[in-house]
Amino acid sequence: MRRLSEFVDDRPVFRDAIGVLTSWDDHGLVVEPRAGGPVAFPEKLLVAGKVVPPFPARRAPLPTATAVELQRIAGRGWPAVEQERLGEWTLRAAAGFTRRANSVQALGDPGLPLPQALAAVRAWYAERALPAYVEVISPGSPEDLRAELDRLGAGYAPTLVLTAPLAAVARSGAGHERVRLSRTADAGWMSLYRRVSADPGVEEAARQVLHGGPSVWFATVPGAEGQPPLAIGRCVVDGPWACFGAVEVQPYARRAGLATAVMAVLAARAAEEGASGAYLQVEAENGGAIALYDGLGFTTSHTYHYALLPQE
Repeated sequence: MRRLSEFVDDRPVFRDAIGVLTSWDDHGLVVEPRAGGPVAFPEKLLVAGKVVPPFPARRAPLPTATAVELQRIAGRGWPAVEQERLGEWTLRAAAGFTRRANSVQALGDPGLPLPQALAAVRAWYAERALPAYVEVISPGSPEDLRAELDRLGAGYAPTLVLTAPLAAVARSGAGHERVRLSRTADAGWMSLYRRVSADPGVEEAARQVLHGGPSVWFATVPGAEGQPPLAIGRCVVDGPWACFGAVEVQPYARRAGLATAVMAVLAARAAEEGASGAYLQVEAENGGAIALYDGLGFTTSHTYHYALLPQE
């Protein structure tokens, strides 16, 4: 975007605002540059504009991170509405919206013997009328935690953490020009996100979780005028890592490369912010999603489990 900036000796001075156009309404325009804060200016100062493709993502090795470090990064990128410490553990709740935001991250020492710690976990979630999930990772969680969970009769659900060099994701596929980026998830984006329920409390918690994180971006492939989006996605940039999630495509628009395009545009934006590694979390039984991510160069970093404590 080229905008009128000021007059010097009665002559107009223009400045370029290069970045992502995140807003254009009655209040003016907002452009998010590669670095620094957003640039806002009234529409009447707009002189010219043109589409500039994303800067090419540089090839770089995958950042180094242990499984525990990635779990902590993932927690920051999907922050629960309510969090409380139990020793080194983190109790998380968000009105039941996703297990990640409604489970205790059992990393390190809870500061109590495990039977007492798990009893405290169960009581904390019971107060909120939520099931008690424990995020278990080895190594990272206490060595005897799995044995204690087995003794209590816990059930387990495995989740894979996949990683890939960000440049490979940014260069994948075609159709990038159809993808729109925003800092917020509008009603159309939310309408396609399959995890949102009709419960107003859960929807509000979902909005808080989705918009939480260090640097959050939402991608949308618009549908026809008056129609819902064809595809959506979300990315959170946290230092060298970019987390991908909420990638959804309308059933009638699948197998057209839209999911790949969404991830590529999000990856390009994350690379502009300095990230070089991509990661995501996917349920182990979600074969369709895993096949997509395999094609983008993702490989398994580690597996963790959600253990469901039985009710007393």
